[in-house]
Amino acid sequence: MTALTVPPVPPAPLPTPESAPYWDAAREGVLRIQRCNSCRRHYFYPRSFCRYCASADVAWTAVSGRARLISYTVNHRPLPAFGSVSPVIALVELDEGPRLMTNIVGVPPLPEHLRLDMRLQVEFEARGDIMLPVFRPEPETAQKEGQTA
Repeated sequence: MTALTVPPVPPAPLPTPESAPYWDAAREGVLRIQRCNSCRRHYFYPRSFCRYCASADVAWTAVSGRARLISYTVNHRPLPAFGSVSPVIALVELDEGPRLMTNIVGVPPLPEHLRLDMRLQVEFEARGDIMLPVFRPEPETAQKEGQTA
């Protein structure tokens, strides 16, 4: 009898009480981060006070989902949960200012396809019960780079 091979599922993050609104929004296909009502700045990672002015007057707001690539690494070391794919682990800067760690999808994991400052757009990838924000090159960027969107 032959055992069935189940494709690996990359690990999903575990929401905390502070990050639950972020993950709830992602499940709806919306990128939402916190914004301070006192100094009017967006910030990330989730916390109960503004990282800039320490005000507790903060709210969750939907953002554009547009970003630029700040830095990345291609993980060529085998990760069983990702199968044979070499994930691109990246730092992106949202148009609203905050930076976040993510994965870049939709391009080969090669440096010639990962230009710093390239324009990106959020999309959401299922990881079990969680929808994970990942980023893909914007269509016009992909065309310039010789890729298909």
